Amino acid sequence: MSDAADTIRLDKWLWQARFFKSRSLAAGVVSAGKVRVDGTPVSKPARAVGPGMVLTFVQQQDVRVVRILGIGTRRGPAPEAQALYEDLSPEKVKRPANPRFDGKGRPTKKDRRDMASRTRNDGSFGLE
Repeated sequence: MSDAADTIRLDKWLWQARFFKSRSLAAGVVSAGKVRVDGTPVSKPARAVGPGMVLTFVQQQDVRVVRILGIGTRRGPAPEAQALYEDLSPEKVKRPANPRFDGKGRPTKKDRRDMASRTRNDGSFGLE
């Protein structure tokens, strides 16, 4: 009987741990088969999960890997939600923002105006 008390529905836990804004969004991700529990793909939101299990899922563009530490009793504030799991996610790869035009990529409108003004200053009006 203690086993039932130590588990919770997967979609409910994802919502309580504040990974998704609503329980229906969490259930949709699980139903789409985008969540793995201990490496096994899951497609039922009612799948029981408990402490010690490892979840792998996609949240926006990031892959999240978390170990469940507790099941919680409510969807509380962020510090309470963060105590429910240990984040095992790989380091995020920081991609640089679109580079300014320095001969690489497509120039912005301002870059084009600057290039045009440089060519027009020699009297050629940029027609050559």
